[in-house]
Amino acid sequence: MKIPFGTLTVTQKSKDLIKEILDSNRLSSGRYVRLLERKFAEITGTKEAVAVSSGTDADALALAALYDFGAKRKDEIIIPALSFVATGNAVLHAGFTPRFVDIDKNTLNIDPAKIEAAITEKTRAIMPVHLMGKPAEMDAINAIAKKYNLFVIEDAAEAHGAVYKERKVGTLGTMAAYSLYVAHIITTVEGGIITTNNEDLAEVLRSLRSHGRACKCKSCVLNTTSGYCEKRFKYDKDIRFFFERIGYSSKMNELEAAIGLGNLEIYDEILQRRRNNLMYIMSRFKKFSSYLTTFEELPYEKIGPHAFPFIVREGAKFTRNELADFLEKNGIDTRDLFSSIPTQCPGYEFLGYKPGDFPNAEYIGNNGLHIGIHQDMGKEECDYFIDKVEEFLMRHA
Repeated sequence: MKIPFGTLTVTQKSKDLIKEILDSNRLSSGRYVRLLERKFAEITGTKEAVAVSSGTDADALALAALYDFGAKRKDEIIIPALSFVATGNAVLHAGFTPRFVDIDKNTLNIDPAKIEAAITEKTRAIMPVHLMGKPAEMDAINAIAKKYNLFVIEDAAEAHGAVYKERKVGTLGTMAAYSLYVAHIITTVEGGIITTNNEDLAEVLRSLRSHGRACKCKSCVLNTTSGYCEKRFKYDKDIRFFFERIGYSSKMNELEAAIGLGNLEIYDEILQRRRNNLMYIMSRFKKFSSYLTTFEELPYEKIGPHAFPFIVREGAKFTRNELADFLEKNGIDTRDLFSSIPTQCPGYEFLGYKPGDFPNAEYIGNNGLHIGIHQDMGKEECDYFIDKVEEFLMRHA
């Protein structure tokens, strides 16, 4: 059996939209991107959603928007040491300095008890990551942010459908940044989207994604219909060529939006299939607890069913790589459970951190794996994974 990490659902609606878009010859960001934004805002329960070209750009632009609200270059952003490297990269891309905080090994998320020690007079925001779709402890994080007057930006790249204390992830901070990458719950193949309830922030985000230009209406007449715009010469210059801030080139195109719109039509179905897979594997995986650990879903939360993480326990007679190699040879696609960005990613050596500074993140980086639980999987594939883990443990435990 072959179990790839991810899948791509391209619905008939998406195929019809793609043909319509190609026939129209209007492929750049336009009315279908605007429609995707409206529908994504609806499913997350936010007022605004701003589509961009990747999840990394979603993080970076959410951070860069803070310059309009008093932040200065080289100010500090608190992020967890363990995450996909894009979280750290986005902080640097936005012109800030990352301040790393170790994680809680049980949740895989930033440890709120360690955040205050990392705050300085230069700290401007906390960016918690809902890793593997498990919500970070947002009550504690928001309390710290309120105490120190900090912004909170959720890195919700993997957390579509996650719920924390009856509130949807994506509504728990100032902004939230999602990835719409091919292996994620809602995909546009590549792409990202930022949600917020702050209309002023949304305006800034629309400017930032298009080079920082002053043209930032929620729905641009010039972009969607080539119609007349009464604001065009507001500054005695074409508004599209009047640049208010340092921006990016991060627009989503219409073809990507078409894929996403098809996904959104079957969002509940995708979410439920993936959630069924996650909960089934979690229930069966308990018998391996002497050798392998994973996260758990607490009564006040729902994990966004992105993937299934598991970690080799200390003292095991086998390594993470041996287990990964065995699973790969048996057709099960695996991924490392990321790395401690500041101490296990060579590109971050310039920051001066050293091994041992983030022991929990480093342990997961050395011993963690994750597999897909996507909508093309079912009970048969889940059972096959469990059976192969059991076979490996019988040989090596």
